[in-house]
Amino acid sequence: MRHEPSSHTSGSAHEAAPLAGLPTQRPTGCPFSPPSELAEMREQGGLVRMRYPDGHIGWLATSYAVVRSLAADSRFSSRYELMHYPFPGGDITEMPPAQVGDLTGIDQPEHTRYRRLLAGKFTVRRMRELTARVEQITAEHLDAMERRGPSVDLVEAYAHPIPALMICELLGVPEADREVFQRHAATLSGVDATREEQFAAYTALQEVVQTLVLAKRARPTDDLLSDLTTSDLTDVELAGVGSFLLAAGLDTTANMIGLGTFALLSNPAQAAALRGEPDLADLAVEELLRYLSIAHTGVRAALEDVEIDGQLIKAGESVTISVQAANRDPARFADPDTLDLRRKATGHLAFGHGVHQCLGQQLARVEMRVALPALFTRFPTLRLAVPPEEVPLRVGMDVYGVHRLPVTWDGE
Repeated sequence: MRHEPSSHTSGSAHEAAPLAGLPTQRPTGCPFSPPSELAEMREQGGLVRMRYPDGHIGWLATSYAVVRSLAADSRFSSRYELMHYPFPGGDITEMPPAQVGDLTGIDQPEHTRYRRLLAGKFTVRRMRELTARVEQITAEHLDAMERRGPSVDLVEAYAHPIPALMICELLGVPEADREVFQRHAATLSGVDATREEQFAAYTALQEVVQTLVLAKRARPTDDLLSDLTTSDLTDVELAGVGSFLLAAGLDTTANMIGLGTFALLSNPAQAAALRGEPDLADLAVEELLRYLSIAHTGVRAALEDVEIDGQLIKAGESVTISVQAANRDPARFADPDTLDLRRKATGHLAFGHGVHQCLGQQLARVEMRVALPALFTRFPTLRLAVPPEEVPLRVGMDVYGVHRLPVTWDGE
């Protein structure tokens, strides 16, 4: 059960009425901009009181300094069951504990145990060794787009399959099962799928991973899941970790490629720069990560009384962390609302910070560094096939992005 804080008053934030709820509405016609209220809250202070949908009075963190500090502070828990859910309009009153293998919803020492087993599998060197394979998969999908074109849904044809195939290869999913995996994964994140269809897809994916674990136990191959069979993880834990990595390695990167393409098509000068300057890829990826901040919001629960930014956060209080507001903080990034691929966006928080910083960030970087420049180089006349306002956005979801991105280009 949650530890409910006692009533108290401390600091100016307690004297003012709390924010009515988490701002989620993006400005009309600005699909890449965070809700404008977040900037207003950031100007009032990096940490403000906020009322949660269940009535809990907690906090909202919006400044770069405060978000970074909170993310690295072990006095705040990542356990789901200790948090209050901040998003409006849902029917969630209490969060269930993390499923086995879900690294984002657990604390030390359990988190440390999993992390130590996995960290060496996602090093910069090891991920860069995969570049040639990413390039091959990318080229194959560009060829397929050209054959199908000159009009496709970029999410279906390109943004989704590249990370899906790469995470399958990393985990050792047999080629015969990859099409099934991609189909179920697409159903899980699809805008048209019913809750029943999504549940069925999730169950099917779990079964695929459980079967895969047993196969790797019996006959290991050269892949991450086989490597983990030599650890002390049980079959249940292996299946949980495998499912977690499949989901984490697909949804975020697919949406960065999809939404990143949308952002570049909306900023033709930046797209031209990426196309004309091959050495710009590294900077471009970091800037897109900062600018879009698709994993936009997180939550932490205070395990004890903590003072941050002059405010006293009491044990049991939830703090909502706005990554998108932090990555647009003018105190850290000059002219933050402008997409500038030549910016050195080092230090952005798109992958989080501290012990929960994204484990697969180097793989995501490799995939984006290859996929985005290759797309704009192969199709220099690439453009939206529908008005920008008709692009279906993933509003109200933990990971922001586009459900579909209809594009076209000039044929021969």
